[in-house]
This record gives sequence, structure tokens and C-alpha cells, in this order.
Amino acid sequence: MKSKNIKEIKKEGKMKVPGIIYASEKLLKSIENDKTTNQIKNVAELPGILKASMAMPDAHRGYGFCIGGVAAFDLKEGVISPGGVGYDINCGVRLLKTNLTLKDLKGKEKKLSEKLYEKIPSGVGRGSPFQLTYRELDEVLEKGVEYLIEKGYAKKEDLKHIEEGGRLKKSDSSKVSERAKKRGIGQLGTLGSGNHFLDVQIVEEIFDKKIAKKWDLKKDQLVVMVHCGSRGLGHQVASDYIKLMEEEYGIENLPDRELINAPIKSKLGKDYLLAMNSAANFAFANRQIVTHWTREVFEEIFPKSKVEIIYDVCHNIAKIEEYKINGKKRKVCVHRKGATRSFENQPVLIPGSMGTSSYILVGTKKAEKETFGSTAHGAGRVMGRKNAKENLSLKSLEKDLKNKKIIIKAGSKKTMLEESPEVYKDIEEVIKVVEGLGISKRVAKLKPAIVIIG
Repeated sequence: MKSKNIKEIKKEGKMKVPGIIYASEKLLKSIENDKTTNQIKNVAELPGILKASMAMPDAHRGYGFCIGGVAAFDLKEGVISPGGVGYDINCGVRLLKTNLTLKDLKGKEKKLSEKLYEKIPSGVGRGSPFQLTYRELDEVLEKGVEYLIEKGYAKKEDLKHIEEGGRLKKSDSSKVSERAKKRGIGQLGTLGSGNHFLDVQIVEEIFDKKIAKKWDLKKDQLVVMVHCGSRGLGHQVASDYIKLMEEEYGIENLPDRELINAPIKSKLGKDYLLAMNSAANFAFANRQIVTHWTREVFEEIFPKSKVEIIYDVCHNIAKIEEYKINGKKRKVCVHRKGATRSFENQPVLIPGSMGTSSYILVGTKKAEKETFGSTAHGAGRVMGRKNAKENLSLKSLEKDLKNKKIIIKAGSKKTMLEESPEVYKDIEEVIKVVEGLGISKRVAKLKPAIVIIG
């Protein structure tokens, strides 16, 4: 496969398919710096893998699969792997639009940032004022956002703008351990820590006027981007099934023990899928409660405000989808680990890092044909958290954010350093690559005004 910004890793050894990295020369340097290439090759050895082991332009080393990894598996011969989904199941992005503009925000930035930070819990272990019983938690695990309509935390029209309507139907709360439930029950409506955030952003530039009009996007409009997932519950689901799969199948024949898996058609494979979908529903509900509280804060400060969902998309997920392979339509299990869905006409949300631009794009037919409907999910790390704390200057970061007139509310100074723009790849380069490849196309560019991180 020869094309600009596509690097093929030829089949060798036990690889069943080639590897493909979608990246420019500039991005490729950082991708080849860590063990990402080895992880792409390892995934190519897994049973039933189809077409190629793929990596998006924001790829970097992860657990088992690289982050930015995409792989599809045959339903009869293939496997499902928690390392191909990740610990933060359905860590995803939701974008909210408002009927407000930059002009409305003037003079109210500080108040808005303080109210949002106060209302929406963020940080390690920080609990939520939204409490529910274990019976209600089971309802959330099986119904996702649908259940929150009954509770008054969601509107019916919200469902139209969430991937899968905010509910993966093949779920079963009984496949989620008591320990996982215990870890999740007090965390709905929380951002968590690390790279999870809530940003108030401004539409800086429109690239596709027709689609922007369809999605009701205008220059200088205020939007809110939320990035969070399934918290401790999703993490425990991954841990539980990694252990069960190791006990059932062993690690002797694996290229990497982190790629432990189960056949999709096995009981354990099916159980993991049901538990993973339940955790994904929890994540949808988590972002929904954050949305509800965001609406409340905006109504308090801007009484005539309207806050509506543009789209909510999963990142870490394995889904049964249908594609044409070798001229025939067939259902496959697509793992997207730190990658996002890019179906034709669907909004694609690619956040930058703290202090840099984010993008709204649109999915394409070409992505469905070439990358199992997948694209990049963000800028992608180039520096570990430890390195960031040791080598970056907090003073310099604070000065940079101040110069850009960005208000930041963070749980600690340490978190700010760990999420500095320098620890991520260049978002402009990532966007240039996905657009150049035709796997997603720019609609609008967003610049941050208020950043809230755990």
C-alpha cells in the first residue's frame, strides 16, 4: 500500500495481516519512538484479525493495543480483547452547543468557570452528589441514558445525538462484578482525573458552511466539550475479565500477555461483551449527568440559555458492525482503542490538548471503506506524565494560558503540567493527516476559553 501518510508494516513472523500506520513523517517520528510499532505487529498476530492492524495518527503506546489502535475480527474465528478496548471503557467526547456567543461571555468568564468547577466533581476519587441504589445502578448499566429520561436528567431528543442512542442494547448488569459496581455507584456525573476535562470553547472558524448550518454552528458561538468515561466501574470490568481470561486461556501463546483475549463466540467472550457494553452505558450516563449540571449552571448565569447536544461519541469500545470485505457484507467485531467512529455524515469530535484548538469534523464513506469507519480521537501523547512533571515549567505554562486568555481550573498544579500542550502531538498535524486521507473532514475549529480538569 503506497500513499502519502500511510506506512505499511509488512507481514512477518506470526503476523496474520500487515500493519498500517496512518501518519505524516512528522508524526511518525514520535510514533516510532516508543513501542507502538511492536504493539501494532503483536495485534496482527491475533486469531481472526481481518485486513490489517491499524494505528491512527495520534497513536502511542498503550496497554496491549497501542492507543490509536483499530482492529476488526471475524465473529467465528476472531477474539475479543480487553487490551483492545482499554481500562476506561467508553471514554468518549460529548459536544454541547449553546445559543450564546463570545459577546455573552464577556465579563462572566470567572463566574462561569467557578460555578462549573463547583458543580461538576473532578479529580481522583472525588464522589458525586448524584446517588442511586444498586437496583437503579443496574438500570443505568442496562438502559444507559434512556433510564435518565425517567429520572429527569435527560430529554428524549438527547438520544438522537448520542452514538447508539446512549444505550448499547446487548448489555447485562449481572456480568458486572459487585466490586465494579461498588467502585462506580458514587461516581456518576464526575469527570475523574488525567486527561478528562470540561472545556467551554468558542467556534473560531467554519470550514464547511453547509454542514455547520445543518448542525446549527456559527462563528463566535459558545460550545462545551466534555471528555470522561466509565470511571472506576469500567476499570474494574477490564481488570475482572483480564484475570478471568488469563485463568481460562493462559498467556503462553500470546505475543504479549497484555493481549489476553477470549474467542468472540465463547461464553467468556460473550460475557465480556455484555459487561463492556454495560460499562459503556454507565459512561454515556456519566456524560449525561455532567450535561444536566452544565445546563443548570448556564441557566443560572444566562437565564435565556439553551444547551443542546451536537454529538456524543465513544473512544474505547469493541462493537459488532457490518462492512464490505472482499466484495461481501459481513459482521465483524471492531476494536477502537483511543480511536473514534467516523461514519458518513456523523459528527467526529477531535479534542486538542489544554490550551490548543479542538476540531469538529464529519465522517466519510472512505473511512467506512478503509479504516472500519475509524479516525483519530485526539492529539495523542508524546511525553509521559512523570517526564512532564520533571521537565516542564509551570510558570511558563501559566503565562502561556494567561496570554491566550484561557481560564483554567485544575485539581492540582501537577495535573496542569501532566496535561500541558507540550506533552501532546501537534493537533493541527493530526487533523491535516485525517483530512488528507479522507477519513474525516473539517467542519469547524474551536478555541478554549475555560478549561476544567481533574
